[in-house]
Amino acid sequence: MTTSPPPAPPKLQPPTTVRKLIVEVVDARDLLPKDGQGSSSPYVVADFDGQRKRTSTKYRDLNPVWNEKLEFIVTDPSTMEDEELEIEVYNDKKMLNGGGVTRKNHFLGRVKLYGTQFWRRGDEGLIYFQLEKKSVFSWIRGEIGLKIYYYDEQVEEQRPPEGEPPPPPPENQPAEGVPPHSVPMVTFMSAETMEVQVGPTEIAREVADLTPPMVTVEQSSPPPAIDVPPDPSVQDVGIYSFPPSEMRFPPEVRKMQTNLVGSSERVNKVVRRSPTPNNNYSSEFSPRAIPGRFPGETERINAYDLVEPMQYLFVRIVKARGLSSMDNPHVKIRAGPHLKKSKPPTLRLAGDAAGIVEWNQVFGLPPNRPDSGVATLEISVWDSTEQFLGGVCLDLSDVPVRDPPESPLAPQWYRLEGGDDPQNPNSRVSGDIQLSVWIGTQADDAFPESWSSDVPGVAHTRSKVYQSPKLWYLRITVIEAQDIHFTNTNSPSSLQVPTAINNFDIRVKAQLGFQSARTRRGVISNASFFWNEDLILVAGEPLEDHLILLIEDRAGKEAVLLGHTITPLSSIEQRLDERHVGSKWLSLEGGSTVMNGTGGGFCGRINVRMCLEGGYHVLDEAAHVCSDYRPTAKQLWKPAIGVLELGILGARGLLPMKTKGSSTTTKGSTDAYCVAKYGKKWVRTKTIADSFDPRWNEQYTWQVYDPCTVLTIGVFDNWRMFADVVDDNPNNNGATNRPLDYTIGKVRIRVSTLESNKVYTYSYPLVILRSSGLKKMGEIELAVRFACPYLLPDTCAVYGQPMLPRMHYIRPIGVNQQEALRGAATRIVSVWLARSEPPLGPEVVRYMLDADSHVWSIRRSKANWLRMVVVLGWVVGLARWVDDIRRWRNPVTTVLVHVLYLVLVWYPDLIVPTGFLYVFLIGVWYYRFRPRVPTGGMDVRLSQADRVDPDELDEEFDPIPSIKPAEVIRMRYDRLRVVAGKVQRVLGDIATQGERVEALVSWRDPRATRLFIGVCLVVAVVLYIVPAKMVAVALGFYFLRHPMFRDPSPPASLNFFRRLPSLSDRLM
Repeated sequence: MTTSPPPAPPKLQPPTTVRKLIVEVVDARDLLPKDGQGSSSPYVVADFDGQRKRTSTKYRDLNPVWNEKLEFIVTDPSTMEDEELEIEVYNDKKMLNGGGVTRKNHFLGRVKLYGTQFWRRGDEGLIYFQLEKKSVFSWIRGEIGLKIYYYDEQVEEQRPPEGEPPPPPPENQPAEGVPPHSVPMVTFMSAETMEVQVGPTEIAREVADLTPPMVTVEQSSPPPAIDVPPDPSVQDVGIYSFPPSEMRFPPEVRKMQTNLVGSSERVNKVVRRSPTPNNNYSSEFSPRAIPGRFPGETERINAYDLVEPMQYLFVRIVKARGLSSMDNPHVKIRAGPHLKKSKPPTLRLAGDAAGIVEWNQVFGLPPNRPDSGVATLEISVWDSTEQFLGGVCLDLSDVPVRDPPESPLAPQWYRLEGGDDPQNPNSRVSGDIQLSVWIGTQADDAFPESWSSDVPGVAHTRSKVYQSPKLWYLRITVIEAQDIHFTNTNSPSSLQVPTAINNFDIRVKAQLGFQSARTRRGVISNASFFWNEDLILVAGEPLEDHLILLIEDRAGKEAVLLGHTITPLSSIEQRLDERHVGSKWLSLEGGSTVMNGTGGGFCGRINVRMCLEGGYHVLDEAAHVCSDYRPTAKQLWKPAIGVLELGILGARGLLPMKTKGSSTTTKGSTDAYCVAKYGKKWVRTKTIADSFDPRWNEQYTWQVYDPCTVLTIGVFDNWRMFADVVDDNPNNNGATNRPLDYTIGKVRIRVSTLESNKVYTYSYPLVILRSSGLKKMGEIELAVRFACPYLLPDTCAVYGQPMLPRMHYIRPIGVNQQEALRGAATRIVSVWLARSEPPLGPEVVRYMLDADSHVWSIRRSKANWLRMVVVLGWVVGLARWVDDIRRWRNPVTTVLVHVLYLVLVWYPDLIVPTGFLYVFLIGVWYYRFRPRVPTGGMDVRLSQADRVDPDELDEEFDPIPSIKPAEVIRMRYDRLRVVAGKVQRVLGDIATQGERVEALVSWRDPRATRLFIGVCLVVAVVLYIVPAKMVAVALGFYFLRHPMFRDPSPPASLNFFRRLPSLSDRLM
């Protein structure tokens, strides 16, 4: 009898990382009663990546509290942002008395979330989501509080010893090495056809019911069977993998482009398979198709398909070794007429005999013309004394072409060559240089960082993408203050004297950076001061600033500091909804004694409530041209509805903005670049130096969350690239002479005016309004496309949602306060973008954000007045049409109107549908005259810029406070008084008409009131006796009577109304 050797200990494999998603269901509020007894027994079901879990049931509770955690496994962390988490609330029918009354549980609401709304553990917060409907006819109310976060966990797996086959996986369980919820379960039905029941995957979530989709696979008759053992080293290719050549879009957009099948449809797919050599041959060794992210080629969005491809010769200089001289070597690159010079080396390593210098610099050279005859690329190395250290010559015909998204070309070592200098016997050529050369387009990853210009300040000419800082509203609720120490010797004792209380004017001032806000005068009660007032400031991330609260006594000529407290913004609680935030008592330190250097200490305490509001959208743009309405908190963002693509082709006919050359020979020049802004993303093109017809051919994309937003594109002349050659010494006013970029023009395009998946390629005029008048600066050529793969119902649903986040309607902010906060947000954004490299100047940011839109202008006032006249023009047109009808100017039309009027009076049920049908026909008629070009350019006539007075323009560009002489200001003030007098007269006429209406029953004119109420009594009696249809017919025919029966003087009713009294005779 032989004994088997003891089993070898299991081998430990490297630990694998498993990502877990935790959905903590906290509570729900104000649910809808669905059990027929005025209550509900709710429970929550969460569905994520095919995993479905539920909470316990709370018996008869419309405000249930669960505090339960549901754990899910993330199959692929790299695609977690694509996944959808669906939370549904139901009423449990088992809790009803006589539990079999209903057939299914009642639906109480649902919430859909995406992976972009998940937070890492430690950063999560309690968020209340409004429960949404499942269909139009659902009746839903209430909200649910959730905490959603994820974390990564290290899991060690044990591998069985060699020679022992792995145990078979249990039934209905996935095999080892295959993540759960991703193994297809196959049931063979016959030799001809088979049904494949796909496990819970992304496709399964598209099915409304809980059964997985059925995929019918047709295959030909199998050949004879051959048993081939499976190879465990061959891994199964997941259904979600896609070729790396496909363009990766933001997760929300990829989600939209895959969910093209309705959620209520059952997914049926037919996949035809080619004959295999053997029926039993393992599918691991047979090729199979990998489903991509996009259902078809027509729905795939390619990169840089809106602009013209521009080829560049890219040269990446990495490093060199073994050079004969290490005295600040630099590289020169020559390709035909183009010569570029590298910057000094950034790193020197001389630890061994062969020293190494690094540049890590990429050059982008325009391609040579075919007729130039230049076919070589010369790369040479020189030291600081312009001594030749070696070079490399490459044949341009052998340079490879790289098409993104291919990986970057690997650099190679080349031996430096060149003859020795006979005049300098010590000079010799030695060493190697590492470089890579390829031909690409502006879609290449190296294009934004490449050096393609020799202008001064080349760092200010590169194309860049910027992000605006994350802005928060900081709400400070000042409640009360106690134990305040006053500087007067009689103040503490005089608090008990009523006559001395009014002598104090205690206010609280909140200061955050350059912002400050002050409360009203505090109310004194029992030696304490009460305010109960909110102060709102704007805070930008990173939250590194400190909030300073100052208590001041402003009873005298100068404010007296009584105490202060400092709080870092990072310690202030962040709130995402309207939940209550607890107040805190803060100790006051210092006062006027500390400021005078005589010491200080405890000066009292103040009770405040502070929070960072994440449920608001911080406006940094004008409301009518806003490009984003999302709240600050990312957890509250809705999924994107599409992608906005912008191709900046170029400009034509730009005017010269500066002069270059010597004092004898000068010429005009323009160094133009373009800036586009949408949402939080800013883009900047390269600066094309010394060109009146620059060609950029750069393409950018943005996610669109709301179609009723505006894309802004501005063109500027680059002066900051000369910042290194101008004098930085301050002048007499304390300001430096650093140049500012000049504005050339601006274009706005409203996204809602674009058709879906249609490319608009147009040229827009660039006009600018200066104090000297209107001027056309050139034209810009743009290509715009709004890719909206959503279905029509989903797109239309956006138009029914509130434009601003929910907190703007629960706790609204006043218009004046909102405008002041917008100015602070604009300044924070401009300071943030000025720190970038290359910087976006404050003048660029203010021009793009339209920061001066609130400034008074007679021109804008006239334009707004004419806009209102045009809007009310249809009322005037309708009145003229009715007047033509009642004057019988077209007898045929008048007779038809009589017939239509009789039909509508006799059948009043047709009035409303006839009105809507008429509006529908108007819309169909105007479809012929719809705009074919997206309205993006500035309308000169609408802006009243073509007929404005020069003095009015000079006043519009005059800063506040004015810098004009007193005589000019007096003249403008008198003109403003004339305009205000006209507005005053119009307002007085409107008030007069309203007061006459009130005088009908106010007995200010007794005779008029008696006549009016007497006529009302007669009309009431007549309407009680005579049928309403006959009265309507009589009144209509009387109104439309022929002019021969009409008196040219005004009617008696109008004369009566004009004689009624108003309050204008009592004005002083």
